[in-house]
Amino acid sequence: MIEYLNGSFVEISPTHVVVDVQGVGYLCSISLQTYDKLQGNASGKILVHQVIREDAHQLYGFAEAGEREMFRLLIGVSGIGAATARMMLSALRTEDLQTAILQEDLGTLKRVKGIGTRSAERILVDLKDKVGKLEGSNGSAENALGFGGNIAVRNEAALALQALGFTRAAIDKALQKSGKEVQPDQPVEDWIRIALKYL
Repeated sequence: MIEYLNGSFVEISPTHVVVDVQGVGYLCSISLQTYDKLQGNASGKILVHQVIREDAHQLYGFAEAGEREMFRLLIGVSGIGAATARMMLSALRTEDLQTAILQEDLGTLKRVKGIGTRSAERILVDLKDKVGKLEGSNGSAENALGFGGNIAVRNEAALALQALGFTRAAIDKALQKSGKEVQPDQPVEDWIRIALKYL
């Protein structure tokens, strides 16, 4: 199993990063919080979780150990797959998700796309005694995206949401609603996180 990759970041997007390690490019799916931390870095180390299936080998990348551990806890819950776990870690920071589980906050969990009452309840039951042991999580990441205008940020957010599988019509409506909650000069990660509440 691959523990981490250390190399140059050939491409960074809100949904994935391509890491060049001695001439080999590894594509890792990432969450918005990892995207936020990687922005502005030309190289570095990405922690990895590898999913091996009969038809594919997938890599999920994480900037911090706490997020990877939360991802692994989530996919251990019945009915929660890797895509849903990544969605949860894009909609909520690791610390916020940890707090929601510890406080048995069903409402916060259910605001994530694809998480209904039963899934949220399973997460609370399965993980309440485990999330307090997460390590290496840091909620003080700085937003390093410097888009100067509303249109550029919205377009970037729309592309990222399309990559997550949403339709353009639904995305446009969600971003329109998001505009009431965020400022035009806020980073694309904020636009996406808020838009996810309306999708």
